Amino acid sequence: MALKITSRLFTFSHRVISCNVFSSASGYSERFTVKHDRQNRRFTVSPGSGAGPNECAMLNYRFTGQKEVDLMSTFVPETIRGQGIAAVLSQAAMDFLVEENLKARISCWYIKKYIDEQPQQQYKHLIIS
Repeated sequence: MALKITSRLFTFSHRVISCNVFSSASGYSERFTVKHDRQNRRFTVSPGSGAGPNECAMLNYRFTGQKEVDLMSTFVPETIRGQGIAAVLSQAAMDFLVEENLKARISCWYIKKYIDEQPQQQYKHLIIS
C-alpha cells in the first residue's frame, strides 16, 4: 500500500517535457527530455541512457514567497555543452512560471541572458527586478 501511494506521489511531483534541439554547427537534431523534479526544485536533462549521474544538466530554483521563485542557477556538464541544453532548461522554467502564475527573481546570468534574447520579450512581465 505504501509503495502504491509513494509511486503516485512520485508521478505527480515529476513532469517530463520532450524537445528537439538542432545544432547548426554539427547539422543534427537531438532529442532531450526535461524532467521537472518539484520535490528537489529543479529541472534536469540527462543526455542519454548511458550517461552517468554527473552528466546531468540542471536548473535549480527555490521558492522565496507564496507565488515567487528565484531561478538560481543552471549547470551543463562540459561533455554536453554547446547543444542548447541550458536554453531548453530555461524554456522549461519559463513555462513553469506561466503555468503556475509565478513571478521570478533571476540570480543566474544565463537565464537573464536567455530572457533578454527572446525576440517577443514575452517573459519580461514575469520577472521581478
